[in-house]
Amino acid sequence: MSGLLIRPAEPADHAGVARLTVAAYEADGQLKGETGYADVLADVSARAEHGDVLVAVDPANGDLLGSVTFVLPGTRYAEMCAPGEAEFRMLAVDPTAQGRGAGAALVEACVVRAIELGCTAVTICVRDGHAEPAHRLYRRRGFVREPERDWSPFPGVDLLALRLPLG
Repeated sequence: MSGLLIRPAEPADHAGVARLTVAAYEADGQLKGETGYADVLADVSARAEHGDVLVAVDPANGDLLGSVTFVLPGTRYAEMCAPGEAEFRMLAVDPTAQGRGAGAALVEACVVRAIELGCTAVTICVRDGHAEPAHRLYRRRGFVREPERDWSPFPGVDLLALRLPLG
């Protein structure tokens, strides 16, 4: 999508970011059988306190199309990034806006931010068996599997580790 605006989320965006994030995860089937994760996804204010929440906005009408949370090691939402690495979490594109480039633009914004901070890599976790379009997006951008870093927060949820070396 040409002209897509990526910017830090403002407090006025938080309710919209919460809605689109939960909707995207529900549409991908990632909240089936989950207890409590929708509440974590919807707590955008907490994410903004402990990381950088970025949004993709349609500049023509101001609609929020997607969001992502960028974090560094040792912060509340960091799950797997090692010292010197960055991580992004909770990448979501409104189901009605998918296919317009918002996800790719948000990933690229995280990569640029990591480079600006001097990070050596960007890491992410993706749920095994879900969101194949996201898996393709990450492969196209150059993320590679690191199976030795795969993990499971609880039975039935297997997270695959991906890493993009920088520089």
